[in-house]
Amino acid sequence: MWEKIRVIFTIPELRQKILLTLLFLAIYRIGWQIPLPVVDSQKMTAVFGQTEGGIGQIMEQVAVFSASQLSQATIFGLGIMPYISASIIFQLLGSVYPPLERLQKEGESGRKKINEYTRYATIVLCIGQSWAYLGFLINNNLVHDEFLTASGGLGFGWQLTTVLTMTAGTAFLMWLGEQIDEFGIGNGISLLIMAGILARMPAAGYQLLQPMIEGGGLQLGAGRGEVDVVTLLVLAVLFVSVVTGVVFITLGQRRIPTQSAKHVRGRRVYGGTRQYLPLKVNQAGVMPIIFASSLLLFPSVLFSYASQFYGSQGWLQTLSDSFQRGDSFTYNLMYVALIYFFCYFWTAITFNPKDMADNLKNYGTFIPGYRPGKRTADYLEKVMVRITYVGAGFLALVAIIPTMVAAQIDAVDFTIASFYGGTGLLIAVSVAFDLVQKIDSHLVMRNYRGLLEKK
Repeated sequence: MWEKIRVIFTIPELRQKILLTLLFLAIYRIGWQIPLPVVDSQKMTAVFGQTEGGIGQIMEQVAVFSASQLSQATIFGLGIMPYISASIIFQLLGSVYPPLERLQKEGESGRKKINEYTRYATIVLCIGQSWAYLGFLINNNLVHDEFLTASGGLGFGWQLTTVLTMTAGTAFLMWLGEQIDEFGIGNGISLLIMAGILARMPAAGYQLLQPMIEGGGLQLGAGRGEVDVVTLLVLAVLFVSVVTGVVFITLGQRRIPTQSAKHVRGRRVYGGTRQYLPLKVNQAGVMPIIFASSLLLFPSVLFSYASQFYGSQGWLQTLSDSFQRGDSFTYNLMYVALIYFFCYFWTAITFNPKDMADNLKNYGTFIPGYRPGKRTADYLEKVMVRITYVGAGFLALVAIIPTMVAAQIDAVDFTIASFYGGTGLLIAVSVAFDLVQKIDSHLVMRNYRGLLEKK
């Protein structure tokens, strides 16, 4: 392995791409620590350190998926979530809005045009989200007193400065991701998300081991809220199992055999070769978990706020408790159901069996036993429905693991479990595996052995 790593840095072009990528990620991490001038960081730390559920839970969940720092208002506070939201909006519109659908089929020129529209939409979303976030900071008295006016509010000039600063921060992250795509290696946006997740892992690990460090050692049978050997073994097994499962599902394919038609040119016969059409088991990636977890946060917050205004209504508090993350059967059932729904929904958007069947027909390729055209499209759709069920089951299992672990083990909260045995680890491993595959492609192109290739 060390020899393979040495070979990577002996290739000038690949070495330059890796070093540029590390430089861009370092710039992101520096900006991630710079707070907004109007915000009192100590007050924010105190507020979010005591927050259980509610808006703090939403911000923590969003921060995992968006490379942001909402609990500490920084210049990169919004992360890249506005860009991701704009990309999803245009991808969804591409399947229902004919002009966008035509642009998607125009190739590189159409993709550049859609990217331009996505950037404009990102700026609009940034302005709206940053203004709403600033309103939350002002209403919760998280602004420095010297910036407040006589009436207790924040002046319009400082509000505009803060909104433009956060908008510029997200626009810079968007540009940074595009620079990684062009001059670095790997997917820029995904690498920014992975960097944000990995940056939180040491803090989560210290939070887990803090009782042991302060107590002076590790015990076999710890008390309530303390860490023992069994807890660490469970987390280690979860860590290895999730990593193994992610790699297995990421590489999992349903290979459909295809055969090209024979044609004669002169005295030679071309075609007639047998190949296969690979269909990924997890076609939707991690998007269903992001959608499902984000959607389930709002009922809990809504019922919690409603129960505060109408304290005499006990059923509101019951509904709020049923949607709290933990050992709630209602929450877990809804979580799994939404993951399955969004798996099929996202797969239906990104995978079009009719277009694939038409492409096979145009290239003179067919699936043995099925006529080109509608019969082939129906068969591809049936296969995709079956394998999507398996992929959705795996995503549901990975998503439920942190919830169950946090509910059963007192010393492990959801933040720790999500990083070391759940969604955060799923994203990090998937992005890292994609990065390794792209490095492998550079090595194989230069006749070197790949990182994952055995002797």
